[in-house]
Amino acid sequence: MLTVSLDNTLWFAGMAVEAAIIGLLLYRRAWRTFPVFCIFIVWGLVGDLGNYAIQRLFPSAFTTTYLVGLVLDSALQFCVLVELAWSILRPMRASLPRIALLVIAVLIVAVGAAVWPFSGIHGLGGLPPQWRTLVHVQQTASILRILFFLTLVACSQLLSIGWRDRELQVATGLGFYSLVSLAVEILHSHQGMGQQYRYLNQIVMASYLCSLLYWVFSFATKEAQRREFTPQMQGFLLAVAGTARTTRMALTDSTIAKSRNRGG
Repeated sequence: MLTVSLDNTLWFAGMAVEAAIIGLLLYRRAWRTFPVFCIFIVWGLVGDLGNYAIQRLFPSAFTTTYLVGLVLDSALQFCVLVELAWSILRPMRASLPRIALLVIAVLIVAVGAAVWPFSGIHGLGGLPPQWRTLVHVQQTASILRILFFLTLVACSQLLSIGWRDRELQVATGLGFYSLVSLAVEILHSHQGMGQQYRYLNQIVMASYLCSLLYWVFSFATKEAQRREFTPQMQGFLLAVAGTARTTRMALTDSTIAKSRNRGG
């Protein structure tokens, strides 16, 4: 009874904090800079409310809706990473080609594809195939979010961002929650279902609640003024932009030449 009560407490606390974050995002007008992150938080609240109602009223449908919710949640978190990367480039976006946003998304997908073969945790053979695939996707997404956070921290000086910048604050919350989730999934793979399994799930719920509380604190404070990139980073980005433009022009010229040759 105590365990069930703790589950409900964490669940309701998470929904309350999600509602508080939504209020702060509206107050700070964060939808202008981070629309996808705002959608992610709203989706989290709607999903939690829906899962709670379905679990109580239609328990037979809970597994299906839970699976669908996890897939949508992972997709939204991927979009949040793309949005954060694009927001970090704000000081130089005017100098970047229009295709830069697509390049960022492709790069993140490429990193995820590189992580995929190494992210499968053994010990899941007893699960149905769809569950094994879902767990594999979750593990890959968790590692991707952790790598994104660590990259931001490592490059914070070059990118001229700090802990008062929204991009790093959002990435920190995602990184912390992902790190705990990945650790729990590893522990899950070495044990069966039982009371300890439920306790580990509660740790994941508590870690997500901590991330939500951190975002409440972050968005309750005034955002730091965005600084310009270091000269080294500006030079690097301009070189990448120049290479992208040259490549695009070469491809365009090649396509036009082929069309003319065919017409001739």
